[in-house]
Amino acid sequence: MNFSHILNSKKIALSVVLSVFLTFCTCKTFAIQHEEHAAEAAAETEHEEKFEPSEVILEHIADSHFFHVGGHISFPLPVILYTDKGFEVFSSEKFEHGHKAHQGKYYTYALVKDKIKVVDAEGKINEEAKVYDFSITKNVASMWLSIVLLLVIFFSVASAYKKREGKAPKGLQSFIEPLIVFVRDDIARPNIGRRYNSFMPLLLTIFFFIWINNLIGLVPFFPGGSNLTGNIAVTFVLAVITLIVTNINGNKYYWKHIFLPDVPFWLYPIMWPVELVGVISKPFALMIRLFANITAGHIIVLSLISLIFVFKSAYVSLVSVPFVVFMDVLELLVAALQAFIFTLLTALFIGTAVEEHHH
Repeated sequence: MNFSHILNSKKIALSVVLSVFLTFCTCKTFAIQHEEHAAEAAAETEHEEKFEPSEVILEHIADSHFFHVGGHISFPLPVILYTDKGFEVFSSEKFEHGHKAHQGKYYTYALVKDKIKVVDAEGKINEEAKVYDFSITKNVASMWLSIVLLLVIFFSVASAYKKREGKAPKGLQSFIEPLIVFVRDDIARPNIGRRYNSFMPLLLTIFFFIWINNLIGLVPFFPGGSNLTGNIAVTFVLAVITLIVTNINGNKYYWKHIFLPDVPFWLYPIMWPVELVGVISKPFALMIRLFANITAGHIIVLSLISLIFVFKSAYVSLVSVPFVVFMDVLELLVAALQAFIFTLLTALFIGTAVEEHHH
């Protein structure tokens, strides 16, 4: 019996089932958001307004001051502001989803396109007031949720290793172990060399953090699910971590290659800027690649769904929904692929910094 054929068939079936589920969740969420916009438009004017998919799409992929659980259910999050007059802390519930301004201790605040602005009595934005927003937003809450999920997974796996020492993996341990071995044998060891074990905690953290958050971002009804890895600030921090770790661990041969390359000395003034730009551009490319791929995938899926509401016809779904299912299958692959690429290139950059000189 060809077990590999059966296994591949099961994987394909599972991917299709997951994609159909993701498509249903996305369509349902999109429909609810469309209903909310339609209700708001009906309350403001009696005239029929044209559906603007860009507003709903940008609202879906953007950060928010509310923790969305599913459908119309959401929870307010803490708003923490530092102004030129002092700190202000209150609940985002005061904004009533952007329909109402809140009179704080020092200023009057309003939620304008999910950005907190200081407004005057007439509702105009006060540009002179200095306000720094340190609020706990949906992305922050979602990141904390994913961190808790990672801790639960790896503490339970570590506990299983202690209890079942010398035995075959079982349960969750049997699922996580091949992934850990994959990161070690196919990413860390070939690219870093003999010092690979020192960087395994970092590489495993990056791989699973990106992968799990990519998967969470594909399920709109996941509690607090958000477009975390499609946020440029998150990918920027991950890239900065790679930059710092790479250069802190750089040996003398790494720095010699940058400041004393094997070229005539009169070329040094030209080579130094080139090498320094290369040091910065490598993690910058990591930042842009992850951000662009995840955000583009979400926008394409939501754009295909929005065609149903743009043309106001259920028949359009006969074309758009199969394409959305296909894109969701592709997004499941991209979720893992982007985690793999980011981890692989991080290991490659570290490997170039710690490798010994070869004649």
